[in-house]
Amino acid sequence: MKKLFLSSFIFLMSISIISQESFKNVPLADPFILLYEGTYYAYGTGSPDGIEVITSNDLINWNRVDNGRNGLALHKNDSYGEKWFWAPEVYFVNGKFYMYYSAEEHMCVATSDSPLGPFVQDIKQPMLPGEKTIDNTLFIDEDGTPYLFFDRFNDGLNIWVAELEDDLKTIKKETLHPCIHVSQEWEEVWPRVNEGAFVIKQNGTYYMTYSANSYESQYYGIGCATATDIMGEWTKYSHNPLLQIPGNLYGVGHSSMFKDNDGNWRIVFHAHQSENEIHPRNMFISKVYFKKIGGENILQIDPNFITPVIVND
Repeated sequence: MKKLFLSSFIFLMSISIISQESFKNVPLADPFILLYEGTYYAYGTGSPDGIEVITSNDLINWNRVDNGRNGLALHKNDSYGEKWFWAPEVYFVNGKFYMYYSAEEHMCVATSDSPLGPFVQDIKQPMLPGEKTIDNTLFIDEDGTPYLFFDRFNDGLNIWVAELEDDLKTIKKETLHPCIHVSQEWEEVWPRVNEGAFVIKQNGTYYMTYSANSYESQYYGIGCATATDIMGEWTKYSHNPLLQIPGNLYGVGHSSMFKDNDGNWRIVFHAHQSENEIHPRNMFISKVYFKKIGGENILQIDPNFITPVIVND
């Protein structure tokens, strides 16, 4: 009987291992996760034809969607630009979904009635015509004022902020304000890059996570800067980076944060395919928490990460 039990156990374990190995890592770079009505929606860089969306109920097992558009939430036919659809983020505001993304190194915004799309850009032109800008992320403050953080190409890549009009699409150019640029030794591997900003607010303090170094570098990493005035001075943590080569991951970065179904902060980021290969970059998820040090709440990233998988490829 013991031999029969042991044989059955080994057989079941082997099936489990084979099943797990048949799953694929989630090939999404610059990932963003939206939680809407109990379902997680992930968007990212990957398709040459637009922006893909995948879904999950548990953050580990992800499904490609059958939406009649090859899983694309945004198709290039509905957008400015023909290529380079990067770094999408989706927000549900006043009954409408807004997707902020880059196309041909220009910021764009498209809207939809569903997180699955189709997202459509009403006026097919960049948010800042005539200037290269990428990595646009929305932040709405407690008083309802909408802000857009993004990268400009006027000092390598550096991060700026501006107010938006109530339509959440139009930048108030007179409010353009610089936030951070390359200024710490760990950021100077190659080239001059501060990018992929994401901002949250806790107890009156604004926390900005960002990435530094080229995405092609193994030393791409995530840092944090804080401010008490969103249009004031941002101060980087002296102990940056918060995440760089955790475990066996290389080239980690371009992160965004979200709250899970339990109300806990999470961070999603991408990493290289392997130590020697960059593409396809894959999506990973970790926990974010705040630790009180010297009277200040310090944002920290758990180095233990989830490796999501696609289960219906």
